Amino acid sequence: MSTDSMERTLERTRRRFIRRQRTQRWLRWRAILAVAVALLLVAGAVWTVFFSSLLAVQAVDVEGTSLLSPAQVRSAAAITPGDPLARVDLARIEGRLMALAPVKDVEVTREWPDRILIVVSERVAVAAVPVGSGFKGIDADGVLFRDFAAQPKNLPLIVLPDDIGQDAMKEGADVIAALPTELQARIDHVEVESVDGISLVLDDEKVVVWGSAERSADKARVLDALLNAAPRASTYDVSAPGQPTTSD
Repeated sequence: MSTDSMERTLERTRRRFIRRQRTQRWLRWRAILAVAVALLLVAGAVWTVFFSSLLAVQAVDVEGTSLLSPAQVRSAAAITPGDPLARVDLARIEGRLMALAPVKDVEVTREWPDRILIVVSERVAVAAVPVGSGFKGIDADGVLFRDFAAQPKNLPLIVLPDDIGQDAMKEGADVIAALPTELQARIDHVEVESVDGISLVLDDEKVVVWGSAERSADKARVLDALLNAAPRASTYDVSAPGQPTTSD
């Protein structure tokens, strides 16, 4: 091979090497650029979601209330308008709302792009309890949660000692909730002395010794039979539904 040919070959080889070097450098810089762009996009998204006012709380919607007003729920929720929606502590809001006596359950969710939705499940009164000069509604969990100026005509009355415990209150509410409608209609009031010291006083002043809320469905069936079999009795004891007794 002549000297000129060798020089041309070396020159072509050098140029190919330079082109490969340039290509490799470009590929490296393109990868670095792609990573940088991706990081900028992620940083921008994080800033937009967690720190900017673009996705901030603009409104709080409340559903499911009748005892509480939406304004009362919003006040208790204490959500600050303008806070980034993604940073709102939903669990803490739910905890604040569960402290409201009428609230049995609550669910707080984000409604993108700029709203909070609060769905409330309120307690339902199964009986009324005399308290001071008025009455309070008690639910099936034994929670006193609402006020009545007068005894509601559609709710049975539960009479409780001043020092009654939460367990006994719940037992009394459980008894009321377990009674069939026709038997509830005959009740003047329910007296709760303790967890297993519950009695029903009927509208004709007959007394039913009930005991605890355990086996209330069986006790209701036994009482219905006793009322038909011994209509003149003044006291019916169904605390042991397998061995009921009556007395004049």
